[in-house]
Amino acid sequence: MALPEVYWDPHIPLPKLGPARAKVTVAVVALLCFINSYDGEFVFDDSEAIVNNKDLKPATSLSNIWRNDFWGSNLSSNSSHKSYRPLTVLTFRLNYLIAGGLHPVGFHVLNIILHAVISVLMIDVFAILIGGLDYDEKGWTLNHAPKTSLLAAIFFAAHPVHTESVAGVVGRADLLCALFFQLSFLTYCNAFNKGSDRDGRFSVLWVVVSLVLCAAAMLCKEQGITVLGVNAAFDVLLICNVNVYELGHRLVFGKNPPDLREILRMGLLKRLGLMSLGGLSMLYARWRIMGTGPPAFTEVDNPASFEENLFIRKLTSVMLFALLCMYVVRCAVRSHQWRSEQSLFSSALSVCPLNAKVHYNVGKNLADRGNTTAAVKYYREAVRLHPNYVHAMNNLGNILKERNELTEAEQLLSKAVSVQPDFAAAWMNLGIVQNSLRKFEAAEQSYWNAIRHRRKYPDCYYNLGRLYADQNRHVDALNAWRNATMLKPDHSLAWNNMVILLDNTGNLGQAELIGREALKLLPKDHTIMFSLANVLGKLQKYKESESFFLHALRINPNAAGCHGNLAVLYHRWGKLELAKKHYELSLKLDPEAPGTRDNYNMLRRKLDQLKHSAP
Repeated sequence: MALPEVYWDPHIPLPKLGPARAKVTVAVVALLCFINSYDGEFVFDDSEAIVNNKDLKPATSLSNIWRNDFWGSNLSSNSSHKSYRPLTVLTFRLNYLIAGGLHPVGFHVLNIILHAVISVLMIDVFAILIGGLDYDEKGWTLNHAPKTSLLAAIFFAAHPVHTESVAGVVGRADLLCALFFQLSFLTYCNAFNKGSDRDGRFSVLWVVVSLVLCAAAMLCKEQGITVLGVNAAFDVLLICNVNVYELGHRLVFGKNPPDLREILRMGLLKRLGLMSLGGLSMLYARWRIMGTGPPAFTEVDNPASFEENLFIRKLTSVMLFALLCMYVVRCAVRSHQWRSEQSLFSSALSVCPLNAKVHYNVGKNLADRGNTTAAVKYYREAVRLHPNYVHAMNNLGNILKERNELTEAEQLLSKAVSVQPDFAAAWMNLGIVQNSLRKFEAAEQSYWNAIRHRRKYPDCYYNLGRLYADQNRHVDALNAWRNATMLKPDHSLAWNNMVILLDNTGNLGQAELIGREALKLLPKDHTIMFSLANVLGKLQKYKESESFFLHALRINPNAAGCHGNLAVLYHRWGKLELAKKHYELSLKLDPEAPGTRDNYNMLRRKLDQLKHSAP
């Protein structure tokens, strides 16, 4: 199984280090390259996979990790990318629990440590691939190419292509997949160790362990299953030393048929059978988990792939050192660019100025930071470069909607849904614009189109309820908001609108019931407390109303409207000094508060009358 001594290894311009010192050296290089990313922010896809992913939070059931994709969407949803990586998400959740929240330092530090561990293990992988598989009498792996494997591992550790995987937290999926990939390969190699429990000429147990590690790699990122191909190729070419070309030629032409008895005796077919069975089982399980359907991607979802050109003929010591230094510097520069989305996307723009998705990412980052004017420029350029870029059209339409440029917003969103008819978010946003344009029938149809393409869409039901409320279709509005709260029990706006609508229509008893139901689910929501307090005040339940007003003010003490309405309650209740106090607080916070000045003046006149009438 072992190859002859690698003839060029002694000429590699590196000192011959012992195994421990070699691994420490590689680890130091790996840490040196990416240590400056330890205190970076959450950037790029981190927003969806980590910041906005409810599967990381302790309040979310742990079982959700096994039902949802990498981004927290249910795998059965037509909007899911089918990226099933539960083990990776589990490590994110552990980071969240250990740090007590979304603190990026812990996430980045673990990525850097994983890269160092992977780089160290590459010494063993390269030792086998370059120098062959061989064991000493004690069962330890022999390294027949110590300098070559060390050099290869150093360049692996320092290669800037790893920047995205290490400096970007979502790159954890690549790191964990690589780690289990390595372990699966090294475990498979251990099946041929003479010190292992034997079945013929190999250990079945270690092959099974290798399959388990392959499954773990696949549960970190889908490409992990490819280790089975690597193990099979390694087995055929190096363990069994099969000349594939000659074997194929004999089988096809039937001349001098090969003697397969030696291969059978070595157990190759049994091992390939085990791996095939394991691989098919994993693929079937993955197919079932995906909902037996493939993911749907748009043309601009996949960035341009990197091309590596590797040219070797003879490298001098100076050239090797210069190349290594260049890698280290490039890693440091790129990991620094990954510290924030602004620097990351700006650097991408200089490299790919004609890439629509780069312009979209820059625009989205600017919009998220509140600079919508600059964001419009980049969204427009993304649409110009890729006229059917529906996500850019949707985001641009949203900004134009907020700027009251409704006609152009409607045109953009209409085009987005014509290009991608199942784009539920664009349908909902189109409905909002059409509602603002008082195109009520078209808006209602757009909302229902959104719900048809995304059945569980609480925000769309909420906006549909607002449309019905604008048309005085009170029952329909209440039903829509009720649907929103059934789909999303913590939908504060839907709960609050139900209480306000019932209050305004005189259904005070029902408004009280809805308000109390909402506060059971959202006990710290001051807006619902405020609305319920108003209802209770009208029902002359003054003491309870006062309690809710005061609780709401403890949460949000600078709410002018809450002070004003509490003052009205005290005014009705006859607690005039308290009413005066809260009228004054309300006017101090908002001197233009409607009605408050008149109520305050009325109270002062009443107090003056009482003062003059007192004996």
